Amino acid sequence: MAKVGIVMGSDSDMPVMAQAADVLTKLGVDFEMTIISAHREPDIFFHYAKSLEEKGVKVVIAGAGKAAHLPGMCAALFPMPVIGIPMKTSDLGGVDSLYSIVQMPSGIPVATVAINGGTNAGILAAKILATSDEALLDRLKVYSESLKNDVASKAEKLDQIGYKEYLGQMKK
Repeated sequence: MAKVGIVMGSDSDMPVMAQAADVLTKLGVDFEMTIISAHREPDIFFHYAKSLEEKGVKVVIAGAGKAAHLPGMCAALFPMPVIGIPMKTSDLGGVDSLYSIVQMPSGIPVATVAINGGTNAGILAAKILATSDEALLDRLKVYSESLKNDVASKAEKLDQIGYKEYLGQMKK
């Protein structure tokens, strides 16, 4: 049974949405992923959003660019948390998407991450689920510890080889 629904309006959003899927996979969280356009196929979208609860979905991650209606419409139809990912666009760099997602009317909240913030959307979804899943909370703690250890090892390497050598290795 899926716990997170990942939905995007176009396959061009896939690289960002895959970041959410990757982190959920690392954390052992079940998810389903699909492509649905709220504008081009509203009947299919409405059915999808209204069926999520009975499928066992507890959190939705919705990515959208430009007018970015997909996250807000998910939040209007799905009674549990929705996380919006504004997509970077060629027109306005994703600021249009960001504004569309964060400016939801009262009563229809959408948690919003950074433009192209797929990884953080996946982590936030896992944190929401972890409020009632002790094992997932433990996996999140391990994940956070690994991030801390990665930074510490980079600092140690910088101390050992100096910034010029470190920078040279980063460019390779």
